[in-house]
Amino acid sequence: MNFHTDGDAAADRLERRWFAAFKAASAARSECEDHLEAMAVAQAAWNDARARLAELEVLRDALGLELAQLDAQREEIARGGVRLEESVV
Repeated sequence: MNFHTDGDAAADRLERRWFAAFKAASAARSECEDHLEAMAVAQAAWNDARARLAELEVLRDALGLELAQLDAQREEIARGGVRLEESVV
């Protein structure tokens, strides 16, 4: 009879360990799903930010060219030259 009692106790311990592992795996799966969702949100935000950055860099470069042209015209005027728009007319 002692053998069955030891066997039952071992089976009970094994069952408790299985349920504990099941619960831990379920919690880890839930955590992974949460992280996956957060990564998707972060990826979308990153893509939006990169697109906005690209637009702003194009604008910055275009404005930089315009400023360079204005500076060149001002230097020409300061040296007593004629503006490009005036020479075409």
